[in-house]
Amino acid sequence: MNACTLRHVRVVEFGVLGSVAAWDETGEPIALKGPRHRAVLARLLIARRRVVPVPRLVEDLWEGDPPADAVGTVRTFVAGLRRALEPERPRRTPSRLLVTEGPGYALRAEPAHVDARRFEHTVAATADLPPAQAVSRLTEALELWRGPAYADFAEERWARAERSRLAELRLTAVERRAESLLALGAAADAAADLDAHVAEHPWREDAWQLLALALYRCGRQADALSVLRRARQLLREHLGVEPGPRLSRTEQDILRHADHLDPGPSDPGPSDPGPSDPAAQVWEQASASYASMVPQRARTRLESTAGLMRHLAVTGGGGLEAARRHRAAAVAAAEQLGDPELTARVIGVYDVPAVWTRSDDPAQADRLVGAAERTLLLLQPGSSEAARARLLATVAVESRGTLPEGTRALQAAHQAVESARRLKDANLLVFALNGLFMQTFERAGLAARRDEIGAEITEVAARHGLFTYEVLGHLIRLQAHCATADFTAADRHADAADALAERHELPLVAVFTTWHRALRTATTEPPQVGESAYRAAATSLEGAGMPGLERGLLPLALLCLRLHHGLPVTADPHTDWGPYEPWARPLTLLAEGRDQDAVRLLASVPSPPGDLLYEALWSLLARAAIQVDDRPLMRRAQRALEPARGELAGAASGLLTAGPVAAHLDALAAALAPHAS
Repeated sequence: MNACTLRHVRVVEFGVLGSVAAWDETGEPIALKGPRHRAVLARLLIARRRVVPVPRLVEDLWEGDPPADAVGTVRTFVAGLRRALEPERPRRTPSRLLVTEGPGYALRAEPAHVDARRFEHTVAATADLPPAQAVSRLTEALELWRGPAYADFAEERWARAERSRLAELRLTAVERRAESLLALGAAADAAADLDAHVAEHPWREDAWQLLALALYRCGRQADALSVLRRARQLLREHLGVEPGPRLSRTEQDILRHADHLDPGPSDPGPSDPGPSDPAAQVWEQASASYASMVPQRARTRLESTAGLMRHLAVTGGGGLEAARRHRAAAVAAAEQLGDPELTARVIGVYDVPAVWTRSDDPAQADRLVGAAERTLLLLQPGSSEAARARLLATVAVESRGTLPEGTRALQAAHQAVESARRLKDANLLVFALNGLFMQTFERAGLAARRDEIGAEITEVAARHGLFTYEVLGHLIRLQAHCATADFTAADRHADAADALAERHELPLVAVFTTWHRALRTATTEPPQVGESAYRAAATSLEGAGMPGLERGLLPLALLCLRLHHGLPVTADPHTDWGPYEPWARPLTLLAEGRDQDAVRLLASVPSPPGDLLYEALWSLLARAAIQVDDRPLMRRAQRALEPARGELAGAASGLLTAGPVAAHLDALAAALAPHAS
């Protein structure tokens, strides 16, 4: 670029911590025209320099009801924004700020020129600063806020997750500033800030604890105790929960004037800083405090263990396996104590989103279902409805992979959802809907119903900042759109899930999105390209800690690929088919020329389980039955597959496909025709 062009580049500052705004290098506001122009700008700022495809902009701006000329209208908005942001840019020269790239647009604003990014960076940088510097930097960061984040777009679905995330970070910054003020001995200043903070955000238990501590250090013991009582009352009345152990311990410590409530005059923090990494330092100090203050046999430890396992499970690999193991031990220990209320809490707190419909450990799942059912029978009639609903949701989730029509699991799922709606409990609702999703496999062809469930999970989770469930909703919708071969829509949900996973460090999400892209390749490209994509995707399963997904998936995908493209089945007697062997093995026996062995196996083969691969496994049986002229099995396959005629067999998994269900039904019809007898 020549010097003449460079003269026209100016610095633009963007603000989203309040209404969406922009300023030039002199601080003068930049006119952004109408609300749609501002919406496009806001949507691009949320994308954080990434490309937003034009179809996504259309969908977000008009929420499913775009005008006929929506694409052209978006381009007009972008052109207007470019003129506003770079008014001196010579005509026909590309924009350096709002760029066109691939299928859409990206705003290449530097992080330092967006107030939200500066705020995030400043808050993160205070983690290892001395208290005095932390107070100064946090004060500076909080002054960036002019109002609620993206205030102009409070009702827009595409802004909810980012608004919730930034709002949560702001609350954390307020509380961290108060902690630093307390460490400096400025208890009165901390108390004044915290009093307003808890009035506006009464569900913040840490804020109540800090306020009580600040009042105590101001010599206002009675006020400190009154604050803790008020916190307990509000939490019970408005959230239906008991205060956590930290608030209870603080009350006890204030009553007995515990020495640790008063910091030393020159040593407000721990004398040994521990690890150099701030996160490791906090973990070490918190773990040590917990171990020293909570008795070994305290029931609180069981609840804390279950809660910790909930977070460990989403780390993948060994973390997922350890979470399953320790969760089972915690539930067993809770049952031994003979307290059904405690057992209900220990079971119910583990509301980890589940998208794969085959259990990683069926025996353990059966034990958990049994424990939940026993606990439901032991709970007193007046027990918490939310606790009962969590147990019911657990029954539904852990009973995955069974045909649910008329079973206890389906009934439990519906009861849990009804309770969650009645209680207006968002956390409980997404958990219960997860259980309902697991029980939507009573027949083939139910992708549309699962898409509705996924849409509700996504909407509720985004509105309430429940990012792991927001990911779950996108993955469910990805699967549903793959089933109907709408890969454009599936790609959108894959991208959304990946973005959330990157932001919140959820490594297991990439397993599903990587396999989705392999499925799309296998469906749209030549078979050899599809095979390479599947083999590459299989590496994402290594060390993921999901045996219920990993074993047998690659050979099943390759077998389905051959059926999809009309290629002969190849046989390798050493193939590990994992749980899919009963339905894959007949075809491989036929490929080996062992027809009689295949006939004997087909005579006793069970119906495929009710899960995401139901249609794919029935398609395998259909093709084997046709080859050996097993007419009763052909009719069973025909009845099972008919409701999914418009879907791709197996694509509801988001992982693989045996091709259009209609093709398998047509082959069955031809084989069953009178002249084919």
